[in-house]
Amino acid sequence: MLNGVCYNSGFGNSFETEALPGALPVGRNSPQRCAYGLYAEQISGSAFTAPRAVNARSWLYRIRPTLQHWGRMETCDSGDWRTAPCVEVELPPAPMRWSPIVSDGKPASFIEGIHTITTAGDAGAITGMAAHIYSATRSMQDEFFYDADGELLIVPQQGRIRLHTEFGILDLEPAEIAVIPRGVKFSVGLPEGSASGYICENYGGRFTLPERGPIGANGLANPRDFLTPVAAYEDAEAPCQLFVKWGGSLWKTALDHSPLDVVAWHGNYAPYKYDLRRFSPVGPLLFDHADPSIFTVLTAPSETPGTANMDFVCFPDRWLVAENTFRPPWYHMNVMSEFMGLIYGKYDAKPQGFEPGGFSLHNMMVPHGPDMDAFETASQMELEPQKLVDTMAFMFETRLLQRVTRYAAQSPALQRDYADYGQKLQKRFTPPAGHA
Repeated sequence: MLNGVCYNSGFGNSFETEALPGALPVGRNSPQRCAYGLYAEQISGSAFTAPRAVNARSWLYRIRPTLQHWGRMETCDSGDWRTAPCVEVELPPAPMRWSPIVSDGKPASFIEGIHTITTAGDAGAITGMAAHIYSATRSMQDEFFYDADGELLIVPQQGRIRLHTEFGILDLEPAEIAVIPRGVKFSVGLPEGSASGYICENYGGRFTLPERGPIGANGLANPRDFLTPVAAYEDAEAPCQLFVKWGGSLWKTALDHSPLDVVAWHGNYAPYKYDLRRFSPVGPLLFDHADPSIFTVLTAPSETPGTANMDFVCFPDRWLVAENTFRPPWYHMNVMSEFMGLIYGKYDAKPQGFEPGGFSLHNMMVPHGPDMDAFETASQMELEPQKLVDTMAFMFETRLLQRVTRYAAQSPALQRDYADYGQKLQKRFTPPAGHA
């Protein structure tokens, strides 16, 4: 139990949980008559014939099947939510950074408060991702939602949120994350009245833990620290609305009852949460700077071994001890596209101008690295063991080009001179005498 909410522990486990005794069938999935007059329903997150290691499904025992949580669908305004492929503006290749975007103050639920910053790939082809921000000022009262286009990785930055899902309740605060699988219904409450943060919508293969390779059996994100909800159902007869994101559009229908009516469930396809402060970082102990891959929390694989559809990476408190080494991230260009956000504190490669709630984009084959102040400090400092504290940055990294939306390109929060930060770096070349 955590803050009064019960969870199951472990990543990718096959769990079983029931809110009423005997609601869960024993030794079978679909009995002729379920206890309490419940309906048995399966939700599958993979092809039926997928290998056992990646096969994902859960059996739900609910008051009504999803077929009855349905009605005549009609399209509705999706606001600033966009889905790949989406090319609204053409921008030159350059580093980009935004200050925190200030809410306009209008009442907005979690769904209404989503604004897309970048998209990549093609949701219909089940590849790529989108990076969003959210700013919510009201709880979803009698409103429910599920995303058919991808799974949602939610990263709170300000304010706690409570996720009421079909599978149970998840409480989140800044420095925690949650993953809501594709097709899972939920509603978002705001215990503190407002909340904001980041979302990655993963169109590709489901998130899993990265292989540790030579690191071995321990370290990074440990499976025991991932928490999955226990069954908690609603038997509410009242008017409400169900919203569905499907095919890049937002749809809605009216219901006369809550769809969060799962009394028991078992399986391995379910929402989960993780506290980023429990990430166990590893790093270089003598010299040089390791690749940022060592900070990968979750990865969504692609069909190319070793190349992710996308990775979720965090940069928590940690010690820097390498000798005769430039310790911040080095200057580089790569084939991956990096969307970075800051939950709290400072990021060591960009100590100025990168604020909590802000975000940056360094697209594929666009040069980037420390700014002048970070370079000068790191080049001249006395190298003693140094601990980075009270910091939590993260990155949504994908193998695909991230397209910036019109909303993001026209935002007043866009730091329009950010691309020039490299020009401030000084020429330091001093060839030996007699060499031009």
